[in-house]
Amino acid sequence: MSQIFPKPIADLPEADIPINGIKAFLSQGLNHQIIFMEFSEDVDLSEHSHESQWGIVLEGKIDLIIDGVKNTFVKGDRYFIPKDVRHSGKIYAGYADMTFFNQADRYKEKINKARTANTALPNTTCPDTSGCFFANP
Repeated sequence: MSQIFPKPIADLPEADIPINGIKAFLSQGLNHQIIFMEFSEDVDLSEHSHESQWGIVLEGKIDLIIDGVKNTFVKGDRYFIPKDVRHSGKIYAGYADMTFFNQADRYKEKINKARTANTALPNTTCPDTSGCFFANP
């Protein structure tokens, strides 16, 4: 992948999104998420809906069918998908965007086993290390 995101973005937790060819970084807010995504493969998105979503295309191209209307978005374009509106699409390899989801739990943080295995809870005495590790330092 092109690594278009600078180090402060690439240092964010990786989002656990079950799509092949995606690398996504998660910025978590109290009632929203911002996902920085890039794709190394073409991806077909099946029709679905969720809370509102706003995105800006940073690289490449995406075809979105939003409420039955097809649009193609390229670098610099913005799109908005209102809450509960059905949408689908095609993402092309090389695509990257920054997407705001008006939903705090749209995606979870990907568990990094190497990171969790070496991260003990701060200020915790662990007589037995089996219960002293966590995923989000």
